[in-house]
Amino acid sequence: MSDLSLTHWMRALIGYVRSGSPDLTNRQMALLLLVYLTPGPHTVRGLARSLGVSKPVVTRALNTLGGLGYLRRERDQDDRRNIFIVRTHDGADFLEQFKRQLRLGGNGSTEPRRVEKREPVLVAHN
Repeated sequence: MSDLSLTHWMRALIGYVRSGSPDLTNRQMALLLLVYLTPGPHTVRGLARSLGVSKPVVTRALNTLGGLGYLRRERDQDDRRNIFIVRTHDGADFLEQFKRQLRLGGNGSTEPRRVEKREPVLVAHN
């Protein structure tokens, strides 16, 4: 990954932090993206397997994301024992804003800032 890519990612994350949106953990963000970007139906067991974590870890993240209104648990109408994790309007809005931050790189324009690679300056000491 180039310095430009890392700088772009850093600026996007700074823009996200400054936006006032809830500060999600990497695990919560990964879970949210899994539900929104991969075909469902999504279950706690399946999400835990995808992330390589335990079901209680996913449940805790889902509790937070559900409290924010970004995901919702929904009982399967065909088999009432199953609970699916589904998308919400608020979650879609949050991800749309996050996508905008990534596109803008947190700098207010649609182009990432160019970062000049500078060579270290050697200073002779007397």
